[in-house]
Amino acid sequence: MARDTWLITGASAGLGALFAERAAAEGHDVILVARRADRLEALAAKIRATGVSANVIACDLAASGAVAGLMREIAARGLAVNTLVNNAGFGVRGAFVQGDGAVQAEMIDLNCRALVELAHAVLPGMVKMRRGGILNVASTAAFQPGPGMAVYYATKAFVLSFSEALHEEVRASGVRVTALCPGPTRTEFADIAGMGASAFFEKNAADAETVVRDGMRALARGRAIKVSGAMNAAMAGSVGLLPRGLTRRVSARVQKMLAG
Repeated sequence: MARDTWLITGASAGLGALFAERAAAEGHDVILVARRADRLEALAAKIRATGVSANVIACDLAASGAVAGLMREIAARGLAVNTLVNNAGFGVRGAFVQGDGAVQAEMIDLNCRALVELAHAVLPGMVKMRRGGILNVASTAAFQPGPGMAVYYATKAFVLSFSEALHEEVRASGVRVTALCPGPTRTEFADIAGMGASAFFEKNAADAETVVRDGMRALARGRAIKVSGAMNAAMAGSVGLLPRGLTRRVSARVQKMLAG
């Protein structure tokens, strides 16, 4: 049987790098995408040493036209994507009114627009072959508003809703779409978002390897949503039972605790 090829975005660090390593360990070829070519090349060398093919394509997916350029490059290399891991994304902390508008727009472009464009680019081929999968990395942030990280939480709510809809649209065709919803996780993302140093984060953050394992298992089993971690799942499930005003206030308090 021919190897599958996994396209993994945000593969230069954190969950993306771990997704690539785990996919390679299962015998899949990988296409590694992120901005930092040096990190991608180092990861690719590690993967190639195991006998698995690893293609590196460095690009900024938040840039206009980046996804179209990426797909042209993939086609030029004679590659076809069997599984897409939409992992690229970032978040920033702080009050919306005080934030950099350009950064907020870039967050929407990367977390939402690029994710949609990539899914739209690969799904027709998957549906035609009646096999394949898309794993969209959302977050437990998707289940409630996030005062203090308003745009980030909103982008993850979009990812969750979009993923659920796609799951239902294509499940009869043999294609799997899963939204992975981790809570705070020990990765570079947390440091960039400004929450990796807090005592609350250290106490409650999940292990990145566990999150990746949960996501890949959920995709393989055709689950629409996977909240990683029993406590996270319980909290996500309880959101709909609480008054919206209380949910907002609790979320705002959690953000303050994550900030230390």
